[in-house]
Amino acid sequence: MMTLLSAPASPFGRRVKMTAILKGLMADIAIESVDTSQPENAALKSRNPLQKVPVLILEDGSELYDSRVICDYLDSLLPEPRLIPASGPERYRVLRLGALADGIMEAALLLVYEKRFRPEDLRSADWARRQQSKIETALDWLEASPPGWTAEPDYGHVSLAAALGYLDFRHEGRWRTGRPQLVAWLAEFECAVPAYAATAPH
Repeated sequence: MMTLLSAPASPFGRRVKMTAILKGLMADIAIESVDTSQPENAALKSRNPLQKVPVLILEDGSELYDSRVICDYLDSLLPEPRLIPASGPERYRVLRLGALADGIMEAALLLVYEKRFRPEDLRSADWARRQQSKIETALDWLEASPPGWTAEPDYGHVSLAAALGYLDFRHEGRWRTGRPQLVAWLAEFECAVPAYAATAPH
């Protein structure tokens, strides 16, 4: 049995959980919630010196992190469905979309942390605008041409869904204004992938 250290609200943890469900591996993974609000979590630190979730503890006791590495590992355990192509242009298309979603999630998390951990008089409006600009620019690019799929969603699609779900959860869904194609894309993903609803943050 593997163990996944995660936090209920983590979009990166959600990506891993969706990947595990799509691969049919959830029965082999115990989910352990970790409190990431502590300034230093000794239990998490012993598993990941960066003190970040998610962390996948393998059956031999070794650890994998971050979520990109964990998803790649889970995808390697079973041949189907293949979420990350092994080679060629499709592999890099999938990884590029995953990287774009990473940037959205990272900027969104930083904005949350700025308000949660930094005193108001020390916050930088310019810095916050820069993070928000990253999110807006990426979303506008995606709105112009939402990434479709043929047979089933892949790792890139899962990553984007996790990012948009986090914006709904922590940023009050403001991303939806003026982006009807991307809103429709997420609705289609939710219908196609029951794992999206099953892993909703709380």
